[in-house]
Amino acid sequence: MIRRVIDDDLDLRKIADSGQCFRWTVQDERTVRIIAAGRCLYAVDLGGGAFAFDCDDAGFADLWHGYFDLDEDYAAIRGRIDPAADPFLWRAAEHGKGIRILRQDPWETLVSFIISQNRNIPAIRRSVELLCEMCGTRKTDARGGPFFAFPEPERIAALSEDDLKACKLGYRWRYVREAARTVLRGGIDLPALSRRPCSEAVEALCALDGVGPKVAGCVALFGLHQPDAFPRDVWINRVLRNEYPGGFPFDRYSPYNGVYQQYMFAYYRDPGSGTRDPGR
Repeated sequence: MIRRVIDDDLDLRKIADSGQCFRWTVQDERTVRIIAAGRCLYAVDLGGGAFAFDCDDAGFADLWHGYFDLDEDYAAIRGRIDPAADPFLWRAAEHGKGIRILRQDPWETLVSFIISQNRNIPAIRRSVELLCEMCGTRKTDARGGPFFAFPEPERIAALSEDDLKACKLGYRWRYVREAARTVLRGGIDLPALSRRPCSEAVEALCALDGVGPKVAGCVALFGLHQPDAFPRDVWINRVLRNEYPGGFPFDRYSPYNGVYQQYMFAYYRDPGSGTRDPGR
């Protein structure tokens, strides 16, 4: 167990509820269990910017420092907002303070967001876990609990239709298996897309069966770490319609439009924010 003081934004519970990750489990008011890159981490918020992580210094430096995107200054990103010029986004950013864009595995992110289409977050999490249990490598965490690594493309490609349907994928089973087969035959190079312009990465992702602009935007933002990607779902479309009828100032907020999207998404989804009105 190591202890770190993180001066910048980091709120574990807000990230767990942000819709960008599906293998975070809130254990109690302070503790989150995180599965990523074939490892499992218990992260504990000690208060006052201090956190405890059940790993050693080498493990934190090797994976988790980058995973939490700790080299990026999110306070500075929030500081780019002029509260007089854009009071709505300023309020949303204050409300969402603590959210960071995780540096997730692009393959896992692609499959997870294919699975996410037309589903709520609990259903997505359940299907992802069933898929991991079906063909992921079984491991043991630091507290002796079992967990499953996210399966490699070859393992998913080898599953039958019945296997995939047993993971509660519905019609999405075809798209999941085809994505695995496309990666295996070299039809798309996910790591390479992170080095291409955001628009090109989204276009390449949209060429995959079952991947539209919203899923592609989520994969670009959360899996390729393209912070200017701006996925649009029903919540974001509502934000743009209600708060920016003249158009959102993408040029002003580049290259962090995706970070601001997360603040707006979280703000509108919170019933306590006063914005959650489906009839607006």
